[in-house]
Amino acid sequence: MFFNSFSFVTLFLFTFCIYYLPALRKLQVPILIAASFVFYAWNLPILLLLLIFSIVINALTSYKTIQSFTKTSRLFWAVLGVAANLTILGLFKYGALLTNLFLDLFKVSTPPDGIVQLLLNLPLPIGISFYTFQGISLIVDVLREQKNIDSEKNLTERNRKPINIFFTENSKDQAKYLFNTSFFISFFPQLIAGPIVKARDFFPQIQAKYFREIPWEIVFRSLTLGYFLKMVVADNLKDYTFWITYPYYQRNGTLTNVVLLFGYSMQIFADFAGYSLIAIGLAASLGYTLPQNFNFPYISRSLSEFWNRWHISLSSWLKYYLYIPLGGNRHGKIRTYINLMIVMALGGLWHGAAWSYAVWGIYHGIGLAVERLWLDWKNIKKTSEEDLPFWRQVVEQSIQVIFVFSFVSIGWLLFKLPRFEEAVDFIVTLSKNINIQPFLIQIIPVLFFSLPVILYHLSNFPLLRKAFDKELSIVNWRYNFQDIAWGIMLFLIILNSGSSSDFIYFQF
Repeated sequence: MFFNSFSFVTLFLFTFCIYYLPALRKLQVPILIAASFVFYAWNLPILLLLLIFSIVINALTSYKTIQSFTKTSRLFWAVLGVAANLTILGLFKYGALLTNLFLDLFKVSTPPDGIVQLLLNLPLPIGISFYTFQGISLIVDVLREQKNIDSEKNLTERNRKPINIFFTENSKDQAKYLFNTSFFISFFPQLIAGPIVKARDFFPQIQAKYFREIPWEIVFRSLTLGYFLKMVVADNLKDYTFWITYPYYQRNGTLTNVVLLFGYSMQIFADFAGYSLIAIGLAASLGYTLPQNFNFPYISRSLSEFWNRWHISLSSWLKYYLYIPLGGNRHGKIRTYINLMIVMALGGLWHGAAWSYAVWGIYHGIGLAVERLWLDWKNIKKTSEEDLPFWRQVVEQSIQVIFVFSFVSIGWLLFKLPRFEEAVDFIVTLSKNINIQPFLIQIIPVLFFSLPVILYHLSNFPLLRKAFDKELSIVNWRYNFQDIAWGIMLFLIILNSGSSSDFIYFQF
């Protein structure tokens, strides 16, 4: 069910109306669970069984982790829960990939039926990567919370630190804990494509919500910008970036292909950031706060900064639940680089069941490692930039931004062309077709529909904001311009939306 479909609007408005009825206030969580199940089962109802199974596994193992009295027992249930989540994810998302790898390695012919065919033809449940990660978050957070509680018991009153006991409080009533776990995993605004929510951030929010407490400004701004990015920018760009799929790019000139790849970078941002903003706005209208997922990533001056700005909920999840447990940067430079490569490779595979996604992750892992090595060698201090002339700061920062954006855009090729040989062929084609005339009928619309994303990022470029604030000296000039921008976006959503399409990250 698409966020911009009539069926979703109908479901949401009906849910919203009964959700805030005073007589049904005690049933708010069950109402949202029911709406989430309808939302998820809309296109393929059978997959709802897998979501429910995942919920039951996570509720059971996390509950047992809380209730266990010994560290060994807690660890057993936590490991069992994480293993069950990874098994479900591996079976449905990577079953076909691993089966084909096995058949190729041992040169076994594909049997016409049986378990091999079953593995090769398993459906990919929509959003499985997202709700599986949230289930793991619940189990790990529960285990860590119990460890914190144990450590507090051994401290004096003076040395104790405040801890979050929401898991313990929620676990006193088994039925309530099951409902809350079901709600946490299935909450429909972020069920399909995030933002990925950590259990320790979401559970404390589960309480009665009131219509008078709705943050309407956040709701309006998030939904307007989100729908604009998706329906006006991404859905229009997709009709042009289609031409960098195989074999069409082979007939394009170099400049045309470069502009189309630039357009795809704009499209994938607008598509995914748009979804995240819509999810944040919908959740806010129901009284829940979801984490920010994008923070102007295309003005990043380094790859590490990019990953602090792009898909923030995934980056923080990988850091909190994988990079830090692996040792982070606490065991020397070599181990740090290895940890970066492992995390980025697994993060790449999280995006899709194809080796090209692993290559994409390794590509970024190598970039991060080389960047860290370079900065360590040069021992660059950012504060030294303040002593440079303003024009020099603008030039240097612009070069850094362009370099990072170019590096990232080349990586997006593996999303648009998941077959690795096609991505390589695209790069080769750039050098071969340099004499072919640019195709303006493709270039001009791509640049036009990319312009909102460019302006959106430039509006937060630090040096430009500083210059405007200094030169214009108009109080709240930025806010006055934003009011006009909201009106323009609403106008274009109504009159210039592209044809409806899946969100790109639905496939993950």
